[in-house]
Amino acid sequence: MQLPPLKIGDKLSRLPIVQGGMGVGISMSGLASAVAEQGGVGVISAAMPGIQEPDIAKNGQEANIRVLRREIRKARQKTGGVIGVNVMVALTNFEDMVLTSAAEGADVIFAGAGLPLSLPGLLPEGSRTRLAPIVSSARAARIICQKWKSRFDVLPDAIVVEGPMAGGHLGFTKDQIEDPAFALEKLVVEVIESVREFREGGADPIPVIAAGGIFTGKDIHRFLSLGASAAQMGTRFVATHECDADDGFKQVYLNAREEDLIIIESPVGMPGRVVRNAFIEEVNQGRKKPFACPFHCIKTCNPSKSPYCIARALSNARKGRFENGFAFAGQNAHRVRKIVSVKELMDTLVWEYGQSAAAKAA
Repeated sequence: MQLPPLKIGDKLSRLPIVQGGMGVGISMSGLASAVAEQGGVGVISAAMPGIQEPDIAKNGQEANIRVLRREIRKARQKTGGVIGVNVMVALTNFEDMVLTSAAEGADVIFAGAGLPLSLPGLLPEGSRTRLAPIVSSARAARIICQKWKSRFDVLPDAIVVEGPMAGGHLGFTKDQIEDPAFALEKLVVEVIESVREFREGGADPIPVIAAGGIFTGKDIHRFLSLGASAAQMGTRFVATHECDADDGFKQVYLNAREEDLIIIESPVGMPGRVVRNAFIEEVNQGRKKPFACPFHCIKTCNPSKSPYCIARALSNARKGRFENGFAFAGQNAHRVRKIVSVKELMDTLVWEYGQSAAAKAA
């Protein structure tokens, strides 16, 4: 049994697999174009894409716009597949990143880390960029649909529901992360039901994309069987040759044990899942990493109270410099066994899906 395609508005990907956007240089044009070329949705992150630019401290806004524009164009040169951009609502330059993405013809904008209630109003008239908010609850999905419909007379082209097993910043409290009431399986069904009422006439339902802890083709089959239209994966795509991070970053996933995946309180005021290392241990012991903040990248970050600069920490990790940084990772990062090509990973996921579908049909 074959995987069905994913339709987001008028954008069609051959496979219902979305590569999660991973910030500060982890998912750029290299990874996104490779995923899109293999039939999935490749996603570039708009979170500090210009961190390596020489003028980032003095001209942060210009540097980030410049690099995002360059990365979208590079991806377009490499593939005719579906290219998306992940833009966090919590970014201080959220509007600039949305406008840049739309101007460069990004197929989809994925927007989470806050409710993107103003997002449709930011697009220029006639834009063909599709919009997919990222939520962690049915309530958030319903609010977005209601606000977009009343203010802009539009609905999301897709909705990503991200569960608590994801990597990076999480839209849950620490108590909710281990609570079965917030399991992704439950959230997916709830979100599907919550947006069903917004289907108009004979219109297709809003595609719901499951995210957070999905690791195998069998997992994809399970969530599609629950009614999801696609699955989003981040951790698996880090462990590919095409991922834009340094090999040292990828090696951390290979070395990770299950007990190394822990929850921290990020400087931006949200829980985050990371791979434990010496840097994290020092922070947990109260050792503040002195820094000056030239970026002001996240609205909720207070440099005067933050123990370290998260942008610098993630940038160092991306370059394999873990003495001054750490890696975000999903709960299943400890299951990564080797670095493979995006093609090999996608082929494996498709095969595993087929095996699971056949077993269920037997």
